[in-house]
Amino acid sequence: MNIINGGVCAAKGFKANGVHCGIRKNKSKRDLSLILSEKRASAAAVYTQNLVKGAPLTVTKNNISDGFAQAIICNSGNANTCNANGIEIAENMCSLVSENLSIPATDVVVASTGVIGEVLDIEPIKNGLPALCEGLGDNSLFAAEGIITTDTKVKEIAVSFEIDGKECRLGGIAKGSGMIHPNMATMLVFLTTDCSISPEMLQKALSSDIVDTFNMTSVDGDTSTNDMVVILANGEAGNEEITCEGEAFSTFMKALNTVTVYLCRNIAADGEGATKLVECVVEGGKTKEQAKVAAKSVICSSLVKAAMFGSDANWGRVLCALGYGLSDLDTDKVDVSFKSAKGEIPVCKNGAGIPFSEEIAKEILLENEVEILVNLNSGDFTATAWGCDLTYEYVKINGDYRT
Repeated sequence: MNIINGGVCAAKGFKANGVHCGIRKNKSKRDLSLILSEKRASAAAVYTQNLVKGAPLTVTKNNISDGFAQAIICNSGNANTCNANGIEIAENMCSLVSENLSIPATDVVVASTGVIGEVLDIEPIKNGLPALCEGLGDNSLFAAEGIITTDTKVKEIAVSFEIDGKECRLGGIAKGSGMIHPNMATMLVFLTTDCSISPEMLQKALSSDIVDTFNMTSVDGDTSTNDMVVILANGEAGNEEITCEGEAFSTFMKALNTVTVYLCRNIAADGEGATKLVECVVEGGKTKEQAKVAAKSVICSSLVKAAMFGSDANWGRVLCALGYGLSDLDTDKVDVSFKSAKGEIPVCKNGAGIPFSEEIAKEILLENEVEILVNLNSGDFTATAWGCDLTYEYVKINGDYRT
C-alpha cells in the first residue's frame, strides 16, 4: 500500500471543485464544494448521534437509502440546522446539482457546516453552482478548502492498493476542528474509491472502521449536529466486485483504515486553538470496551488537556480520568508513561508515582505530538484515542464564533 497524491480525485472517475459563492463574508474563503463520480457509485454513510440533526442529514439518508449516489455537495459558513425550511433548502441544493450535471437529485449527498440556527439562503448556492460545475477536475484541494470552518489547514490523503491484480485507489478530505467528540459522526469526511464493492459491504466496512477511528477522536467533548462520513465507490478500478468477507475485503479495510486514521490524527491535531496532538494508547485491558473507554476518558479530560498545553507531567490527572471513566479499574496495576520524539519517561507504576526527572518530562511534552501510554495490566486488549491540548485560544475562538 502506498500513500499517493490526489485526495478525493485520486480514484479513477472522480472530479471535484470548490468556489466562493457568497455564503461566507470573506471572499478569499471557498464556501461551496462538489465531488462528482462519472458513474453512479455504491454509497455508504455514518451520521452524528446528536438528537439535534442538520436538515442535510435527513435528505442524504433518504437519497442514499438505495445504496447509491453520484455526487456530494457541501457548503460551509451555515449549518442549515434548526431552520423551519431546512429540508427544503437541502433538497433544493440537490435539485440544483441535478439541473447543472444532469443526474438525478436523489443521487446527491448534501452536507452543510457552520453556524447553527441561521437561515441558509439558496441564492448564493444557485448562483455559484455553474462555475463550481464548470471547474470540476483534479481539484481535491479546492473541495477540501470549501468545507472547512475554523480549521487552520486542509485535510486530505489518498492511498493505492491492489485487489485481483488491479490497482485501486482510495482518498478522502475532511473538516473538523471544534465540536469534535466520539459518537459518530463528529466531523465531515468525504471518501472516494474506484474499488468495486457492493453497497452492503461498503457500509459494513465503514461502520466497522469508525468504531476505532472517528469514534476515538475528541477535541472538546461536543458532539456535532450536522456531521457525517460518506464514501462513494464507483468500481472503475475493474476488480471483481467485493460482495463478501475475504482477502479482498480485508485489503480494502486496511486501505480504508490507513486513510481514516490519518484524517483522525489531523483533525485532532488541528483542534480549535490546539498546539499539539495528544494520542493515548491503552494496553492491558480486560476487554476491548474497557481499553476504549480508558483511552477516551484520558483524551477527553479537560485537566489532562490543560496539562498537555502546559507541558506538565501531571500523571495524577491521567489516573483521575481512568478512575471516573472505568467502573472496573484495578488501580493498583496501572502504569503510565509519556512519550514523544524526544523520548519516553515512565511516571507511574502500579498506580503510584515513581521518581522521574521533571526537566526531561517537560522536554518530552513540549513536542507537538505527545503520546500518553497507559497499561492497565488486566488483560490483552488495546485501544488508541486521539485528542489535543486545551488552550486559551479555544475559549477565544468559541467565545465569539457566531458574532
